[in-house]
Amino acid sequence: MKFRMFSVALIGPDGAGKSTISRALVESSPFLFKAIYMGDNIEACNFALPTSRLVGYFRRRRNRNAERSGAAGESSTTSGSRKVSLGQMVWAAGRLANLLAEEWYRQLLSWTYQARGYIVLYDRHFLFDFSLDGVDSDVWTFEKRLHRWILTRLYPRPSLVIYLDSPAEVLFARKGEKTPEELENRRQAFLRQGTQVHNFVRVDGTQPLEEVCTEVCKLIAEYSGRPSTSNAFACL
Repeated sequence: MKFRMFSVALIGPDGAGKSTISRALVESSPFLFKAIYMGDNIEACNFALPTSRLVGYFRRRRNRNAERSGAAGESSTTSGSRKVSLGQMVWAAGRLANLLAEEWYRQLLSWTYQARGYIVLYDRHFLFDFSLDGVDSDVWTFEKRLHRWILTRLYPRPSLVIYLDSPAEVLFARKGEKTPEELENRRQAFLRQGTQVHNFVRVDGTQPLEEVCTEVCKLIAEYSGRPSTSNAFACL
């Protein structure tokens, strides 16, 4: 029996359990999954363009150089000079071009696997990671605003978006990254954006892993039209 092409994104702030649940589903679910990391952390990517790894290398080197010259950087910042050099503009344009190429490369991979009968499981998703509205009091440069516009207007949506929801205190206890206040801001931003996305479902991420996987499998069966027998939900 041939099923329609289907993709599902697991999203949520740091500590929500996206990677853990993705691995569990791929290893133990009865569905034929193909996992694709859809975030910007090149070190975590299972698929990435060589140029993206090169950009990541230069970005890390630039950050190290900036840390070494931190004192000089602070004095130049406080002087009020906000001029952008030609080199900085070229770097920003090249980085944006590569980022767009990377996003569409992974989307083409996704379509390829879906056409072969896989359910593609996204760990994170660019649409949510890059287009959160005003989160963390971020200053949106022209590059970021253009990227956000392209993602929200042109980039394909997953067939199903599953938001793994946990209180900020739980997220902080799991990973210790960002503050509870920042995590709560991101949590609320995800939820706000979910009101604008078709097939957005909220799942309690504080449940035991087996229960979360079972609920995710049930949702996939419901939205994709896959068989929904009771045995299909024994993910672990």
